[in-house]
Amino acid sequence: MSRISEINIDESTEEVKKAVNNHLAKGHKITSEKRTLLHNVEAFRALEESSYSLDDELQKLIGKRAADFYEYAISLENDCLVCSAYFTNLLKKNNIDFETFDFTKQEKLLIEYARAIVKNPKNIPDELFERLKEEFNEEEIVVITTMGVLMIANNYFNDILQVEPEEIID
Repeated sequence: MSRISEINIDESTEEVKKAVNNHLAKGHKITSEKRTLLHNVEAFRALEESSYSLDDELQKLIGKRAADFYEYAISLENDCLVCSAYFTNLLKKNNIDFETFDFTKQEKLLIEYARAIVKNPKNIPDELFERLKEEFNEEEIVVITTMGVLMIANNYFNDILQVEPEEIID
């Protein structure tokens, strides 16, 4: 059971309703995580809105599939039920089994980096960074790393507050 209640959007403030409507207008869904974050609109914007805008940037640089694999690997390594469930469903819709899929060289590198930043962010192997630099430029590495940090923040938020995964509400 979640440690913090989810807001009832219909009974929320105009500021919350506006944030929800803006989020939906961008084509996003309202999840249990978001209904929990919406206790404070600035917290929602800081974690969710920034994640979405950075994810858009990441997808421009490396593509949607690679971005999804990277973010899923972070959630799996962090053992975040909410985010892992989200990405598991996304991959199932695309008939992808993460355990047996034939990843590209770049996707394998991103998954390795994702796991490394979760396991031990203070000691990412130099050899891994050298391979990242061979595959990505510095801007791309900054965006990839920042998205990883935001993904970890999402995972921590869900785990600390014990947000329960549920079906997405439009």
